[in-house]
Amino acid sequence: MTESNLNSASFCLDFWSLLPSLPSSSSFSLSSLSRSPSSLLGIGALASLTAYWLVTRRRPMQPPCDLNAQSIAVQGEPNWRRSALLKDDALLEFYYDDTRTAYDMFQRGLRVAGNGPCLGFRKPGEPYQWISYTEVAEQAQVLGSGLLGKGCQPNPEQFVGIFAQNRPEWIISELACYTFSMAVVPLYDTLGEEAMVHILNLAEISLVICDTEEKAESLLGNKEKGATPTLSCLVLFNDCSDAIVERGKNCGVEILELTQLMPPKPQDLAVVCFTSGTTGTICFYRSLCESSSNVSISYLPLAHMFERMIQVVSMFCHGARVGFYQGDISLLMDDIKTLKPTFFPVVPRLLNRIYDKILGSVTSPLRRAVLHYAVRRKQAELSSGVVRNNSLWDRLVFNRIQANLGGNLRFILTASAPISPTVLSFLRATLGCLIFEGYGQTECTAGCTFSMPGDWSAGHVGAPLPCAMVKLVDIPDMNYYTKNGEGEICIRGHSVFRGYLKDEEKTAEALDSDGWLHSGDVGQWLLNGTLRIIDRKKHIFKLSQGEYIAPERIENVYMRCVPVLQVFVHGDSLKSHLIGIVVPDPEVFIDWVKERGIIGSYKELCQHPDVKKAVLEDMTAVGKEAGLKSFEQLKDLHLHPEMFSVSNGLLTPTLKSRRVDIRRVFQEQITNMYSTTAI
Repeated sequence: MTESNLNSASFCLDFWSLLPSLPSSSSFSLSSLSRSPSSLLGIGALASLTAYWLVTRRRPMQPPCDLNAQSIAVQGEPNWRRSALLKDDALLEFYYDDTRTAYDMFQRGLRVAGNGPCLGFRKPGEPYQWISYTEVAEQAQVLGSGLLGKGCQPNPEQFVGIFAQNRPEWIISELACYTFSMAVVPLYDTLGEEAMVHILNLAEISLVICDTEEKAESLLGNKEKGATPTLSCLVLFNDCSDAIVERGKNCGVEILELTQLMPPKPQDLAVVCFTSGTTGTICFYRSLCESSSNVSISYLPLAHMFERMIQVVSMFCHGARVGFYQGDISLLMDDIKTLKPTFFPVVPRLLNRIYDKILGSVTSPLRRAVLHYAVRRKQAELSSGVVRNNSLWDRLVFNRIQANLGGNLRFILTASAPISPTVLSFLRATLGCLIFEGYGQTECTAGCTFSMPGDWSAGHVGAPLPCAMVKLVDIPDMNYYTKNGEGEICIRGHSVFRGYLKDEEKTAEALDSDGWLHSGDVGQWLLNGTLRIIDRKKHIFKLSQGEYIAPERIENVYMRCVPVLQVFVHGDSLKSHLIGIVVPDPEVFIDWVKERGIIGSYKELCQHPDVKKAVLEDMTAVGKEAGLKSFEQLKDLHLHPEMFSVSNGLLTPTLKSRRVDIRRVFQEQITNMYSTTAI
């Protein structure tokens, strides 16, 4: 009997031990019970508990393929693999014959949902309000007609900029472009002025749709300098002042409100054509979200492919609902509680935060012991393929945790960066929903691998999607060879992009002559045909002794330290050791330090030398346990009391570290650490 079988058996014993004792007499019968009220109560309790067990009994999920062989070697090459869900080497291009573009996907959702809710928004302290699929389609068609009236051409070479936070008007504007065959160019604050000017000029953008006057003013500033000669029209979601209208007029830019661009009668549809790549991702696991009753929360930036594919492929195509956050990430949890989503797309930083908050909220040794015991019992169920949120442990221990995320979650998708197996396994148990991990990048339209339904093991990113093939190639400089099942991850298929706009040189660097996209990530094939991300080719650097360092992998290890919220690992090719910038977690840091006999405010503790020493010792211990080599461990660190964020320019919109900017901001501290640390 396996360990999971033993755990299953012990669960049944625990459950049945709760039932009332039955009479031991061999003459036990219903008639004997009828003579005693207490006997009737006993049989009533037995019936109730039996009914409860029947309703909540464990039902293992049936995986769609053999979980020990989730991908198949192509042409006999073990490092070139495809999905085991395919019958042969022909990749899946379209899931539905009549759904081949993003426009088609929304139209399919419109047929499914009709006048049902589509896009949701809310004001502080109020419930969500909904715009129906019918209204969205009508507004998009009218807005698209207005764009044509302003000189936009109905073809894929017409680029329209969208410079806004996630909100319903973003989606309506995007759909308006697709309705008339135009292409969307998302813009966002953290691009910086130089990159913004480059994009506007490269794509020859004449019209940009904005959400605020502040963003319109930043675009006007570039126009006034003569940096963006093609820009001629700005459309604002919100009301605009007379002052900005006059300012635009003075530099040759027409300023309009969105309502001014929407004439009362739409024109007929033109040819529908959506640009390269996006159709391939229809092969995402449709069965997981094929329901118009699903609800997703939109807070990840729509300027990135991950969030857009979630909405188009997983939600709109099936007539499901998307509710937008209020635009303030600090209010996200309140939005989630109000919206009660069934689908939650996340990045690992957020899951790490949820994990830390759960552990930080359990202070007494007894409650912590109960939590970990309950987690182990749920993980035992996971190992046998059972995922549920109605077990005894869910009701007694995890109910409040699940309620904080709305209480209706069916599945979570995490992507954009690796996630710790410890965190993933813990949250699969506590949240009681399906948590999938995917891997990909913008150049392959968000996803190329996806964890298989029924496989709840951690430490990998799943097998290739049916729309893509994945192979590994040697990286001699880093000592990764395909003969060992390791190498740079390369992707080919219908979801891979055609190239970078007007940049043949960079396109040739990314796409080889056989159409393989070289990702810059290092992967390893596991025995069950899944892919593990083990390193990063692009961000590696050498120390003076010749050792290669992958800082993101080391940072992911250190993120598991209790007092650590964020960490940046830095090295120099002229130095033999690593140093770091660490942001302590303000919710646990003061108490963690107090346990070590040091008292002070958050900022005071960040400057205390003994506190720095304690944090470094804790990180070193965690690193050693995770298998970091001596040269991969930090030898010094600087404690910084302000979080890296999008607003201060130290995180990207997908919450990845802006490494160049962090180095620039902390150059003084980096120089000081190297000058005082002798190895």
